[in-house]
Amino acid sequence: MLSPTAMKHVRLLVLAEDLPTASLALAETGHFHPDARDPDEARLGTAPARDYRRHHERARQRLDKLAELLDLALPQHIDRPRVIEPESLAALDHWLGELWQTASAHAEGLRQLDDEARLVAEHQAALANFAALDIDLAVLRNNTRFLDIHVGMVPRENLARLGGALGLAHYLVHVYMQRGDQTHVVIVGPSDAAPESLPQVLAAAGFQALPIPVELDREPARVRQQLETRSADIARRRAALERELAEWGADHRAQLLAAQQTLLLAAPLVALDPALRASGPLAHLAGWVPASAVEALEQRLRETLPHPFALSARDPRADERRLVPTVITRNRLLAPFATLVGQYGIPEYGEVDPTPLFAVTFLLMFGSMFGDLGQGAVIALAAWLLRRRLGRFWPFGLLAGLSSMAFGLVFGSVFGNEHLIPALWMSPLTDPLRMLTLALLWGVGFITLACTLAIYNRVAVGRWRDAVLGHHGAVNLVFYLALVGAGVGLAEDGALAPWPATIAGLALATLAWASWREQQGPLIERALVVFIATLETVIGYVSNTLSFLRVAAFGLNHVALAIAVYTLAGMLGEVGHLITLVLGNLFIIVLEGGIVMIQVMRLQYYEGFSRYFSGDGHAFAPLRLPRD
Repeated sequence: MLSPTAMKHVRLLVLAEDLPTASLALAETGHFHPDARDPDEARLGTAPARDYRRHHERARQRLDKLAELLDLALPQHIDRPRVIEPESLAALDHWLGELWQTASAHAEGLRQLDDEARLVAEHQAALANFAALDIDLAVLRNNTRFLDIHVGMVPRENLARLGGALGLAHYLVHVYMQRGDQTHVVIVGPSDAAPESLPQVLAAAGFQALPIPVELDREPARVRQQLETRSADIARRRAALERELAEWGADHRAQLLAAQQTLLLAAPLVALDPALRASGPLAHLAGWVPASAVEALEQRLRETLPHPFALSARDPRADERRLVPTVITRNRLLAPFATLVGQYGIPEYGEVDPTPLFAVTFLLMFGSMFGDLGQGAVIALAAWLLRRRLGRFWPFGLLAGLSSMAFGLVFGSVFGNEHLIPALWMSPLTDPLRMLTLALLWGVGFITLACTLAIYNRVAVGRWRDAVLGHHGAVNLVFYLALVGAGVGLAEDGALAPWPATIAGLALATLAWASWREQQGPLIERALVVFIATLETVIGYVSNTLSFLRVAAFGLNHVALAIAVYTLAGMLGEVGHLITLVLGNLFIIVLEGGIVMIQVMRLQYYEGFSRYFSGDGHAFAPLRLPRD
């Protein structure tokens, strides 16, 4: 499962007239990833499917607009595979164009009604600001020869101050409506005595003018009645137009659904257009196919193509490695883990697929940090009950819960209670030193495995020097294991073990020498860079190993939180005791469970993927027919 899927570069030569049939056959197999590079033959330069693609894109746009207008749900799967010839697609494009011309008249009618309704709504909203004024609004809209008139809103708390300031200029402030914190006022004063500072006074009081539309130059009650009548007329005309449109759409529904099927079946050839080249009647197509599927693909072409074709397959060249797509794990249980791996990147072709290893180590770390039979069962049960809402991620929650349950049996913990069942091994709090030691051993094993995979990946892609002397290469691994051996000797005997210490020193000297050869510049600068790089290697491996102490720390923390919950519950009565236990366990599941998951992801991404996983590849995306 760790080894990548072997790929072949496939080259197909067919008659241009067979391209629709060939594209459908390739999409039915679901194994062909197009390669859009130009072929070696310079004479293969034309694009044979360009008109096909143009008709398809235009028909697609027209059908989508019709479906939106008619509120028609277009199925995204095919009922029966069939070849769509260029003539049929062009005819469909033409028919949809004529249909849209008819439908666009209805769409324009609806748009005009919407504009009318919007205008009426704006007038009604404006009229609501003057509902309490029973006068002809034309009188207020324009200043007269003798009166300066302002209509608007002012915050209620500023009303008294505004009235006092304007009273000095012989202005009257008439309140005609209160709405929330805003007061609607009419300000009237003599035109010949209007002070120059009036705009500043109004602005300081937070005055907002309310413009009166020309259409409202009548008594508010009369205008309101006219607007209501107009709104009802718009609704009636809209209902009639929608009814007419629905009847027209019902007559064409079956044809539109058939058009959707045609466009879905034509999509494979459209997707192949960037990779197609032709010269006269001969068309060229290249792509990537899993090695195990080449024979089946060739057999399918033999069964469907009416004319002879030429299919050749070869292994990827060294200079093509970055172009080869990587087949992503499709296992149902591993799918959510593959998604999390994809958040970091896609493995380059030839690299180990980290998904199975990621899944196993993730579950082991999560279970050891959150080991509880009861709480794990809650997580697993919640994932199962919410599987429709969680989609393909529900196996992730189920497996995490099962891992927690398994370690709960090992630790003898049920909802934080360590006295209900005997531990198969031990409780973390009974021997915390052993837990810390095991966490360090887990870290050593994980880092060793990550470095081994890094070496393998570099060898697989031909980077031999990086595999030996590169970061986390073979020499780094030798240094790390020797450093661990020396540290074990120091812990047991109080002194460094001679042989591991000597090997670690030689490996470190080799790394320093390799770094020295790569540096350029003055002697002191080169020496300083090499010293810092060497020191970083030592500190990095030590700190990375100690980082795994969090596995034990969170295992101990889980028990400590449970003890705190039971201690608090013991201080309360029977009802309070039960409520505290329920809420406390929910708190631990949600909060600590989330924190543990983040910590595990951090260890996986930083301590694992950063060592052996480049993430520079791209996913295998073959032509497929949308099936139900």
